[in-house]
Amino acid sequence: MKVSVDDDVCGGHGVCVMLCPEVFVLEDAGYARAVVEEVPAEHEAAVREAEIRCPTRAIRVQ
Repeated sequence: MKVSVDDDVCGGHGVCVMLCPEVFVLEDAGYARAVVEEVPAEHEAAVREAEIRCPTRAIRVQ
């Protein structure tokens, strides 16, 4: 599974970081980014939850 954050859409709410800090971080500018290209299997459920809960729908999972 691959994940990315659309920085044009991200509102910096940090929900993804709270749900899966192993995959997402907040940059100094306050917006999220994924720190891995391939999501480890043990974090896939948390990443899917972050995708669903993202208030701005900025997370893309493939």
